[in-house]
Formats: sequence, C-alpha cells, structure tokens
Amino acid sequence: MESAAQISEKFKALPEGELPAFVEEYRADTRKAVVTIVERAQKKIAALEAEKQRMYQMFSFERQYSDYVYICGIDEVGRGPLAGPVVAGAVILPKDCSLLWLNDSKQLSEKKREELYDCIMAEAVSTGLGYVAPERIDEINILQATYEAMREAVSKLHPQPDLLLNDAVTIPKVEIKQVPIIKGDAKSASIAAASIIAKVTRDRLMVQYDEIYPEYGFAANKGYGAQAHIEALQKYGPTPIHRRSFIKNFI
Repeated sequence: MESAAQISEKFKALPEGELPAFVEEYRADTRKAVVTIVERAQKKIAALEAEKQRMYQMFSFERQYSDYVYICGIDEVGRGPLAGPVVAGAVILPKDCSLLWLNDSKQLSEKKREELYDCIMAEAVSTGLGYVAPERIDEINILQATYEAMREAVSKLHPQPDLLLNDAVTIPKVEIKQVPIIKGDAKSASIAAASIIAKVTRDRLMVQYDEIYPEYGFAANKGYGAQAHIEALQKYGPTPIHRRSFIKNFI
C-alpha cells in the first residue's frame, strides 16, 4: 500500500486534468492524512471550475465580436512612473484559447504574471510590444506617448487584427475598428493578456536599469515615486531614464 507521503507527492505533481481520477482513486482511503489530501484535491477541482466560469465571462467580448477573424487586446503599463518608458502590449489570442487566470496584471502576483507571460507567448496567434522612451514622453506628453506605444505594438502583429479591444481609450491614427472597454483589463481576456505581457516586459527592463543605476531602487519600485526613489532623486539627481516633466516637483 502506498504511504500517505507517497500519495501527497503524487498529488503535488499531478496535472490539473488528472485531479478527478486522483480523487476517485483515493476517495475510499480512510487514513486521516489521505482524507486530507483528497479534500485538498477536491478544493482544487472546485477552484478550477470556478476559474473556468470566470474565464468564460472574460471571453464575453471576444464572443460578442466573434465575426472578426483576428481580435486583438491592447493595454499599456507605465503611465505613472517618474522613470522608464511607457510600454504597450498587443495580443491576438486563438479562438479556442483555454488559458486560465488571465486578469488585470496589477491583480496578479509577480510569479503568476511570469508564468502567464510564458503561456501567452506560447499560445497567442501573435503578440506585439511598443515602447516610448522618457525623452519622447517629455516631448509629446504621456497620453500621446501611450497612443504611440499602442500603435507600435499593433504594427508588430502578424497577422494584423480586424478588431482592437482597448482598455478604455480610442487610439488616434488607427484605421482598425476599435472597441474601448472601461476597466477592460479585468473584463476581456485579450486585454488582460496584453496587460500581462506589457507589465512583465517593463518590469524586466526596470530590473536591468537597476543594475545601471542601483541608487534608485528601480528593481523594487519599477520607476514609480516610492519614497526611497524620491529621496535618491533628490540626493543624486535625475538619470537619463527619468521623465523630466514628471520630476519637476521633486528636484
């Protein structure tokens, strides 16, 4: 007979799709430790079912516009930081997409975002990223820079989309049909996916900048106005990646 420890290890390594069979196999085992493992498996099954229902709702806009062949979600990150670029993500998910856990990137842990980033990049029909540097943000303002980053992200998609699902905005100078959705990154799977790849990309970039400018804590604050960041800015002055139009009140 398998020990409870062996069953526990089996449970930990089990793919999600095999959980129901696991429960059936050990349901009759009355050992207390095994009963606890089976209960954990049942809770995980229930959580997965709830997540599938949530994701069904997250694809409601994609179903609504299902006559379009390539539907692209688009979102940006980095409007508010004092340093670093604004980054836009654009994602075309397959019609039969089965990804779970997609959500507004701010609602996810860093670990979960990293996991989902890999899944999105592997499963998406196409992805695109757009960057606008701090000096350009200073030149044209953050809203116009956001639009510019979004246009760049869309331009990198192959194939080009038939429809854009946008997080709240309508992007100027884009001829593709657009549907702005308020809080879209929490309502549309495609926009959520775009939010995740943009957030992970920008966060990774700010970690790299932290190695170049370690005094500012970019790995931790990602360029946002954390107190330690502001204090470093006042002590050392701005770096080449600071947005001069954003830091006027701090230096």
